[in-house]
Amino acid sequence: MTTQEKKITINEVAEAAGVSVTTVSLVLSGKGRISPATGLRVSEAIEKLGFVRNRQAVSLRGGQSGVIGLIVRDLCNPFYAELTAGLTDELEKQGKLLFLTQSGAQGQHMQRCFDMLVAQGVDGIIVAGAAEQGADMRVIAEQKNLPLVFASRASYLDEADIIRPDNMQAAQLVTEHLIKRGHQRIAWLGGDGSSLTRAERVGGYCATLLKYGLPFHSEWIIECEPSQKKAADAITTLLQHNPTITAVLCHNSTVAMGAWFGLLRAGRQSGEGSIDSYYDRHVALAAFAEVMDDELDDLPLTWVSTPAREIGRTAGQRILKRVQNDNEEVRSQIMPARLVIRKN
Repeated sequence: MTTQEKKITINEVAEAAGVSVTTVSLVLSGKGRISPATGLRVSEAIEKLGFVRNRQAVSLRGGQSGVIGLIVRDLCNPFYAELTAGLTDELEKQGKLLFLTQSGAQGQHMQRCFDMLVAQGVDGIIVAGAAEQGADMRVIAEQKNLPLVFASRASYLDEADIIRPDNMQAAQLVTEHLIKRGHQRIAWLGGDGSSLTRAERVGGYCATLLKYGLPFHSEWIIECEPSQKKAADAITTLLQHNPTITAVLCHNSTVAMGAWFGLLRAGRQSGEGSIDSYYDRHVALAAFAEVMDDELDDLPLTWVSTPAREIGRTAGQRILKRVQNDNEEVRSQIMPARLVIRKN
């Protein structure tokens, strides 16, 4: 049978340091006027006894835990992975810790994650990803005076403290770039029809075509799973039925890679086995990306970069401001995209 280590209490720390429990509490919370000598005695007693500070208890005593909670839908998704990296960088610079939870790809565990973070006594919560429970979480956070910030891929909440990318601007930017390169028949490939992010991007794409008086047809806007094989098959079928299309805008990097392979395969099938095939020469590819420039796939296509990591950093700055002063007005901040052009 193993012997469980004895839990050191705040009373024992106070006795070892020769101070009151209140003084120890003030040292732990960083509040109150404590002399350097007294603070040093308490710190030495803590180190000697091996006292582990209970962050939740500190929070309940009116102090700060130094921990920010994050609810992310799926950390395997490049957008959320980049957002988390940026957020972590910002919090670490300020000496704060991140408590990470995952709500599931469809946000099915969102409320459970939120309740757990509240119970753990975090200083604030960032919700990354659309949440049907957003309004309910705002009510609970307000009741508990708990700072709450949303960082999303699309706009889904009104009157919320939210930071998100400008999906319409991103699509307008890359579509206009293709048009200025001489493309007049531009198709769309990828994404799920139920995705709000996709809807905003497709809206920007269609609006830009209309602005320049260019045609688009519903059959040129193709849904596709985030699979290279599915994308390769889809672009091959698309171009077989619509051979006048000269450019394809891809919903993400996975679809773009599959489309690239599909173009090469179509070139080989037409008897042109080299990389400099018919489709390679005549069909341009562009795609949305959510990773750093040096992590982009090395393909000769145009990327429009969504600043996911910068959104994470900005969310970190916002939540820390809320922790220090929660009287600022709620606001929505939209982060613009930028073009990254790769050439042969």
